[in-house]
Amino acid sequence: MRSIIKKYAIIILIVLILLVITMAVSIVYGSKSISLSTVWEAFIRYDTEDMDHLIIHTSRLPRVLGALLIGAFMAVSGALMQGMTRNYLASPSIMGVADGSVFVITLCMIFLPDAAPMTLILYSLAGSALGALLVFSIARLLPDGMTPLTLAILGTILGTFLNGISQAMATYFQISQNMSFWYNARLHQMDPTLIKWTVPFAIVGLFLAIYVSKAITAISFGDEVAQGLGIKITAMKSLTILSVVILTGISVAMAGKIAFIGLIIPHITRFLIGEDYRKIIPFSAIFGALFLAWSDIISRFINHPFETPVGVVTALFGVPYFLYLIKTKGGRSF
Repeated sequence: MRSIIKKYAIIILIVLILLVITMAVSIVYGSKSISLSTVWEAFIRYDTEDMDHLIIHTSRLPRVLGALLIGAFMAVSGALMQGMTRNYLASPSIMGVADGSVFVITLCMIFLPDAAPMTLILYSLAGSALGALLVFSIARLLPDGMTPLTLAILGTILGTFLNGISQAMATYFQISQNMSFWYNARLHQMDPTLIKWTVPFAIVGLFLAIYVSKAITAISFGDEVAQGLGIKITAMKSLTILSVVILTGISVAMAGKIAFIGLIIPHITRFLIGEDYRKIIPFSAIFGALFLAWSDIISRFINHPFETPVGVVTALFGVPYFLYLIKTKGGRSF
């Protein structure tokens, strides 16, 4: 018992150290570098007339917090989707869930341009649900529609279709500049108010993810195995989809669509941790948070001092890995 407690204490300590280092680097470096001493002063003696202090509190801190949260949410969503569908290629960005959010947010920006943060989040959640419903409903109508490669292709097609409609409407209603935030996922425009409003939804989404994690472990080995263990498959899958919808919806509401986190991180986590989703879920959250935060840091130096969309960095990792998965495992389930 003591060895287990010691083991988890060490893991928690390492995670905390990594998070502190990540936050420090993210706050210090950008188009303008800020010294660590200034960062420390901004937290203990905040001066509203000091420009560096304002940058830290209104831009750098919300940015890194948003990156950590979104990375965690998208990674957990991807892990849940892969476990539930037994699909190596499943992720919110590939299966149309994130594109559904962007589509409905576009409608919100057209008809409710001054929408409050809560309204925006609710629209994004509705869009996530719409994307998931479309993909899985159509997949069930097609022969072999639930196979990994077919689901990935269908999700990509529907996602591209929804994204195309979104951009066409944004151009027609002359809101393209406003919508560029959600299309290009610029974390430097993170709204601190949105982060606060997403917290209750995040708690519910993560609680559901942890609650279904044991069942997802059984389901990932096949529905027959899960049924033999007494798992209520329909109920568990419904709660899993709800968790994915919530976590993806609030992520898109905060910073727009960011691809490939939900695809890459669960695979890395399973390789390092094993097949137990009671461990995969929390470790996916940690790895996803660190991955997106460091991707954001790297994006600042690609074309320094100008900002590069973080999606460019995640795509540099994600596209080759996606092609690798299609070649090696695309036609097979877990």
